[in-house]
Amino acid sequence: MLDSQTAKGLIKPHMPVVCSNNGQFAVVDHLEGRDFIKLAKDATGQHHYIPLAWVTSVDDKVHVDRPGTQAMRDWTTSPTARS
Repeated sequence: MLDSQTAKGLIKPHMPVVCSNNGQFAVVDHLEGRDFIKLAKDATGQHHYIPLAWVTSVDDKVHVDRPGTQAMRDWTTSPTARS
């Protein structure tokens, strides 16, 4: 698992966000506060947030620790403490 401070330094706007199965399910809009990634709007025009705690690695993509379907069930529409 990547610590959140390191992840914050590596994550940039417009990076693809990929699930544990390596499928892209979102794109980074920007970092929000100390602990969240705000995702670009989805097809319905809604922003979603995921916690930095989900991030396992960052290369040319942001990799998270769960399958895309689970990530989309667990993401939120506002930055909260949920992880």
